[in-house]
Amino acid sequence: MKPFDYRAPADAATAVRTVAADPSAVFLGGGTNLVDHLKLGITTPGLVVDVTALTSAEITGRHGGLRIGAAVRNSDLSADHRVRERYPVLAEAVLAGASGQLRNMATTGGNPLQRTRCVYFQDVTTPCNKRQPGSGCSAFGGYTRHHAVLGASPHCIATHPSDLAVALTALDAEVQVLGTTGERSIPFGELHRLPGEHPELDTVLDHGELITAIDLPEAPIAANSTYRKVRDRASYAFALVSVAAALRIEDGVVRDSRIAFGGVAHKPWRAHQAETVLRDAPANEDTYRDAAEAELAEAVAVDGIDGGNGFKLPLLTRTLVATLRDLAGEAR
Repeated sequence: MKPFDYRAPADAATAVRTVAADPSAVFLGGGTNLVDHLKLGITTPGLVVDVTALTSAEITGRHGGLRIGAAVRNSDLSADHRVRERYPVLAEAVLAGASGQLRNMATTGGNPLQRTRCVYFQDVTTPCNKRQPGSGCSAFGGYTRHHAVLGASPHCIATHPSDLAVALTALDAEVQVLGTTGERSIPFGELHRLPGEHPELDTVLDHGELITAIDLPEAPIAANSTYRKVRDRASYAFALVSVAAALRIEDGVVRDSRIAFGGVAHKPWRAHQAETVLRDAPANEDTYRDAAEAELAEAVAVDGIDGGNGFKLPLLTRTLVATLRDLAGEAR
């Protein structure tokens, strides 16, 4: 592992200025996979700036919703009674991720910034456009079981690993960010990028910008919400596909919905087409299936030496139908 300097500034503003002034500097916070990448040689920063204790570790009420400090531990987030009662999809997504020990260390600000778990990204002996732009994508023709079927590009078909981020996308959360020019808010659904021609860029954050909090809006629909994750084993595994959903039904008709997918794209995928199909449609399995098919109309499966990822399309359809069917039963 390449040696690096380490600093623990006294406040967030100092940390931001320090990282912004040094192109080789990175933030260290709970929930990112930076330490893994240091060990693997994926990243070789010259300076690591510890921000673990520089943002709020509290959950507070705000404008009818909640403000979650970036230093709130995932375990504390999932245990908070306000989150469990008003945003159950968020608590369930957190509990579906990693292990208890990791949830005790991961933070709300760090977890969404973890990078892909693509085997080629993590293997420095193979070409990877995300790790080394312009070198190629080894996943094409290789192991593709866990890779993207939505929003991919010829340069990258990796997926985003965070369960928490899928739920926050469905909830229309907002990210509070501190940079050298001050604070700004970013809709959570716009925080992460699709790969396009620059898969090395995971988010729209400028170098040196630091997440300080995440805001959940007042959302009565979120009380009837859930997270369903399909994976190769029951725990400590990343999603093959996942669904975060909230549903409001009146007189047997879907009046409103919030849906996001995980495990299928370079970023948490907001299912806008599915939401459009559901709106004012009968609350039944035919409608739910139509919604899934509309969202997947432009999905592209990729062949691979492991059989490819085409199975994700019917799997995601069945998962969405089952999730909405269960939520509809709760709504009656």
